[in-house]
Amino acid sequence: MDERLDKAQFVNKHIMAIDYGRKFTGVATFKYGNDPYPIPWGRVGYENDKQLIKELVQLVNDEFIDIFVLGVPHFTDGKESTLTKEIKIFGTALESALPIPLYLVDETLTTFEAKQRMENDPRYNFKVDMKKIDELSATIILEQFVINSSN
Repeated sequence: MDERLDKAQFVNKHIMAIDYGRKFTGVATFKYGNDPYPIPWGRVGYENDKQLIKELVQLVNDEFIDIFVLGVPHFTDGKESTLTKEIKIFGTALESALPIPLYLVDETLTTFEAKQRMENDPRYNFKVDMKKIDELSATIILEQFVINSSN
């Protein structure tokens, strides 16, 4: 998992981010230099890690993804939770299945932020839509990645 961020290496690259979940995994995409902002793509149902990796690899191939971003949660004090460790293990397995670079992004409080955005956005009728929360969380993860790579 690569930790270095250099904006130049992302220009015209198609990036996919996920918000890993044990019920649904949210997906968002962005093409650096073309899209004005990350786009919610949808969500993938979860059966197990092996099935999820298979589906994500298929998405990477079908959508011509160049870079993959995985959200990793932490406690608000920055410490790792059990889920943090599980997602890092998942990330290692995913990275070995992907032919492209994988980056980790701190996704602490992205679900909380997604709920706030929905409550303040007419596109969501000013209500939290649990069917879209995962993809909006993935969008926020991708936004954070893009902002960090712009510095």
